[in-house]
Amino acid sequence: MRGEGTSMGRQLLKDQTAWISGGASGMGEAIAALFAQEGARVAVADVQEERGQAVAERIASAGGQVFFSLCNVTQEAQVRGSLDQTAARFGGLQIVVNCAGIVHVGPLHEYAEADWELLMGVNLKSIYFSLKHALPHLRRHERSYMVNIGSVGSLISQGLTPAYIASKHAVLGLSRSIALDYAVDGLRCNCICPGITDTPMLRYHLSTTPDPDATLAARLRRVPLGVAMHPPDIARAALYFSCDDSSGVTGTSLVVDGGYIAAAEWETTTPTQFMRNPS
Repeated sequence: MRGEGTSMGRQLLKDQTAWISGGASGMGEAIAALFAQEGARVAVADVQEERGQAVAERIASAGGQVFFSLCNVTQEAQVRGSLDQTAARFGGLQIVVNCAGIVHVGPLHEYAEADWELLMGVNLKSIYFSLKHALPHLRRHERSYMVNIGSVGSLISQGLTPAYIASKHAVLGLSRSIALDYAVDGLRCNCICPGITDTPMLRYHLSTTPDPDATLAARLRRVPLGVAMHPPDIARAALYFSCDDSSGVTGTSLVVDGGYIAAAEWETTTPTQFMRNPS
């Protein structure tokens, strides 16, 4: 993965334990790998058992302390159990990263109620569950961290993803509220807003268009850097929010989008240095 391992050796998360939902693929997988490299004990929480086990095995083979926790984040009992299991296994819990997310493509009037409920459950209600049941563990430490993965869709909109956009706007607002209400407990909460990022979710979204490659190319022309983000780009932002490098930063968002939302209009017409040298 591009940029993987650039922070190796700093051990910014030594003696910390991190619970990462959606850790079996995409951004969550990259966050889990980077956090383990930085010395954290990591719980990979996901509903995708085979993929999650494989991620945990790769991290363990590289020397990381990790286990996979089968967890459907729409189910409160499973979230509580996964968090409790993590704290018991590793002797505490300091970092919660809410990365689980899904997208549904289609106009709002065609949504089934079940579509709406599932998306809101995964993208939004899961954060409520994680805060509620992680808090007793987080409060045992002088400093703790929650990082929620929003989207540029937390700040702007796009066509045919109304529930996704609504959920991601809510993730940013909820992150701010958590930061206010739990600062007294030593908890800092922040939100990362990725732009076009090469993940399984992006590939699924593109697959709903007549020509996925052409759709991606057209979107990237609106990105000043001219390239898609990659999961390690988001992982480094999550690391920043989960250690003393971001001391004093809470209740805010960090946009990682290659400049995508910096202008109302933009088209990249010539190759950029980022396209020529992706590292």
